[in-house]
Amino acid sequence: MGDVTGKEMDNLTFKSDTVLSDVHLHCPNKSHLMVRLNAVGQPVFLSYFKLLWNTDDQASEKYARETTTEREHQYRSGAELTSKDGNNLKYEKELNTEGIEALLDEDGDLDVVRRPQRASDSEAEDLMRDRVYPVILMKGKENAFEDEEQECTCRNVVKIEHTMATPLEDVGKQVWRAAFLLADYILFKRDVFRSCTVLELGGGTGIASIIMGMIASRVYCTDVGEDLLAMCEQNVALNKHLMEPGGGEIKVKELDWLKDEFCTDPEALYSWSEEEIADLHDHCTVIMAADVFYDDDLTDALFRTLYRITRNVKHSCTVFLAIEKRLNFTLRQMDVTCEAYSHFRSTLNDLENLHDGKMKYSVEPIKPDFCQFLIYERIEQLNISIKIEPF
Repeated sequence: MGDVTGKEMDNLTFKSDTVLSDVHLHCPNKSHLMVRLNAVGQPVFLSYFKLLWNTDDQASEKYARETTTEREHQYRSGAELTSKDGNNLKYEKELNTEGIEALLDEDGDLDVVRRPQRASDSEAEDLMRDRVYPVILMKGKENAFEDEEQECTCRNVVKIEHTMATPLEDVGKQVWRAAFLLADYILFKRDVFRSCTVLELGGGTGIASIIMGMIASRVYCTDVGEDLLAMCEQNVALNKHLMEPGGGEIKVKELDWLKDEFCTDPEALYSWSEEEIADLHDHCTVIMAADVFYDDDLTDALFRTLYRITRNVKHSCTVFLAIEKRLNFTLRQMDVTCEAYSHFRSTLNDLENLHDGKMKYSVEPIKPDFCQFLIYERIEQLNISIKIEPF
């Protein structure tokens, strides 16, 4: 839903009431266990995300994903499909007007009587992806998850508490596809991150940090807001079994990009100690962030934070940024644009061209052709990961 504001059409803007991640709509008819209400009254759900450790699981997921994409493309483009019995299902690109009667209603508006649905249309619908009907389970019905829990061993599932629809300022409480892309890259490049000290900016529910905690020595997972950080801390606790074999440690901390200093207030729940700040500066070699580029002011603040931290760390630090390029239609430009992504690219370019005599950054795109370890849609717009290395 959206509200229209502005007295003039030139200044017309839309304010979104709620934002919903596509991650939880990928698996049709999947159950979602509601475990509690958070501090602001939002339902919190518990989801299981299976890790595809073996090649058979990865191949099956890749085949299913490619088959779905191909069928959708064929259907939408009016291509000719062949059913299992060899019969051709042909869909015309142009609407056959036979049997359609155009009339004017009593107000003089055009009233189109649509043709009945053809049998072939029903067959084509069967080829499309299953409709999504999320099932919400209330607390106390954990037995509904017994089968799923029995199938999930300690090493092949990540448990994440999250919300499913939030205002824009609370999107960190949801799980987003770019976090899965980053997690895939971490698992694919395990040797690169082994025994590292890592900082995640805008960690949200913590899924990328949890995956990194399976490999790295220490991970500082940061964000803002006590309710979000408490959710992240709970997710870390739910997945300790994944980190114990490697001895990894995750520390959930507050880091506000709009402030120039770390929060060191001893009264704050997720503040930094002087020892932790020193550890970060002395040992951090990796910084990461996923799907945090949706607001221009926050994007600017993030890059200022990146610059400040990379200047203070003792070792060369590699930054990995994962982003989903979201397309939106705007009345201002009367076109489909991706303004948040364009601003991100512009700011990234400014960082690469920065010459202050102290830091220089090299930017390298990473092709998303690595293995997929989590089940999600790796869509075309999710093909941007950036590696920034100051030297």
